[in-house]
Amino acid sequence: MLAAALALVGVVWRQRRAAAEQRSRPWRLALLLAAQPLCAALLYLTLLPPAVPVAADALSVATAGTGGFGSDTAHRIVLPEAPASLDGERLPDLATALRRYPGTRRLQVLGHGLEARDRDAARGLTVDYRAPPPRRGLTGLWPPARVVAGGDFVVHGVATGVTGGSVELLDPAGQRVDRVVPGADGRFALQGSARTPGHAGFAVRVLDARRAKVEQVELPLQVQAEAAPRLLVLAGAPNPELKYLRRWAIDSGLRLQTQINTGGGMQLGDAPMALNAASLRDYDLAVIDERAWDALSPGQRAALAESVREGLGLLLRASGPFSPGLRAQWRAWGVSLDAGGDSAVSRLAGEGADEDALRARLGPGSTDAPRTADAAVPELPPLSRRALRLDPSQLQVWLRDSANTPLAGWRELGRGRVAVWTLGDSYRLALAGRGDAHARLWSQALAQVARARAQSQTPTLPAWAWPDERMTICGLGQGARVIAADGTQTALRLDPASGAQRCAGYWPRVAGRHLLRQGDDEWPFSVRAANDAPGLRENELREANLALAAQGAPSAATLAKQTQRGASWPWFLAWLCVAAALWWLERSRYGRRLAASA
Repeated sequence: MLAAALALVGVVWRQRRAAAEQRSRPWRLALLLAAQPLCAALLYLTLLPPAVPVAADALSVATAGTGGFGSDTAHRIVLPEAPASLDGERLPDLATALRRYPGTRRLQVLGHGLEARDRDAARGLTVDYRAPPPRRGLTGLWPPARVVAGGDFVVHGVATGVTGGSVELLDPAGQRVDRVVPGADGRFALQGSARTPGHAGFAVRVLDARRAKVEQVELPLQVQAEAAPRLLVLAGAPNPELKYLRRWAIDSGLRLQTQINTGGGMQLGDAPMALNAASLRDYDLAVIDERAWDALSPGQRAALAESVREGLGLLLRASGPFSPGLRAQWRAWGVSLDAGGDSAVSRLAGEGADEDALRARLGPGSTDAPRTADAAVPELPPLSRRALRLDPSQLQVWLRDSANTPLAGWRELGRGRVAVWTLGDSYRLALAGRGDAHARLWSQALAQVARARAQSQTPTLPAWAWPDERMTICGLGQGARVIAADGTQTALRLDPASGAQRCAGYWPRVAGRHLLRQGDDEWPFSVRAANDAPGLRENELREANLALAAQGAPSAATLAKQTQRGASWPWFLAWLCVAAALWWLERSRYGRRLAASA
């Protein structure tokens, strides 16, 4: 526009400077003045032609697992994952197809679905996706987010097409540790235990009704080590229950402090300690029986109560009748202990695991009492308990017997928990050869009641990853990097759009164990091979594409406004004609006064 303005000024300036007999006639001057902005406008439209409305079009897109196109398909796009035998236009991604067909407003997705690479390009379009039937075998698997050494964990999943079959959890040695029958919807939950920190290669195996293997998927777990909890045991007298409780604590690596009153001011166990709020801050769980409670001074009971409100766990082990003072103190905490003078017999609920799984949990035994691989699993013996009425409205019950009678429960007190334990001879489990059941009972008690530990800030990694597919890692800091299985190191750049989540994207190239490193901390994770766990991979695609198809179609008004860049050549041709005519007119003498007088 500036050039046109300067040209207009030039025409007027030349007209005024020319002699009167050589000036242009009015019509010639008008043509010269009008042609300048006309040329500028035509040149602008040549460079930036106006948009023209386009009709909505549809693309049929073939992905992995596509059997073939329909007969009425107009534009057939074949993505790299689709079978090589398909007849269509092969393109590297969906974005290229949309650039080639700019009027596309509808996608018909065939096969397993669009990859993550193409789903962003499909947003805002009408997506017609009909999910194919799921593959037979594992179609869902959700490992635990965190596995602690010495603790139990649960794996959830979905098995499809195995009516009458079963699902098994195999430990790193290949032994079955759990087996369940999936529900009517295929869902299942497997339970296992991790004994030592580090990488543990568990596996999930699916069997059909004839016990034939349908599929086996590796389940790599990273078992984390935790600081050993500290346990304080206060007892009014030595007994077998206390002996085996101490043995379990020592075998589990707990830091143990024991004080056993024997009367006359004498004590057994570890060196005596002052029982006050300062010393109790070093412990996570205090286990006390009713006789030891009655032997405490009012100041020591107040210190225990204060420590519980600050986070300490307190477990009352009922081994005899309760005194009125004990009942009153616990009633003030919201726990009613109105019975307990009598004892009763209980049997623990039967275990769902089969004998092979129980043998794997029991292990090979010890040097003094070895176990053979085919030894019969001992039955759980009957146990005695105090006849307390644990009210579920007051307590969170975590342990019941086979008759559904509550055996142990807890309730919150400040930031800590107080609990009641009614079993008096759980040691009989160990004597009967079921040390695993005895350890599991007390491990559950420790997990339920002990002081809550602050969780370390660890990055959030996806459960699964596959080569050449983006994975998102959150909770990162500056300087984080990934060391791939082949030793390649990749620095991670935080996405500013992730905000406080501090996420970064990573594209693994090879399968195997990878390592996320940030400063001195390391977090391993696994990348599956491209052909590993196809049912899980296809289910991920199915869920993502169903969500994409459910986003809704654009409105009719939006479709009516769809335009594309118009053609440039008509405007260029018009500009060329006008520019040529203007060039001739400026250099000709046609329309000058001198020419008229001649």
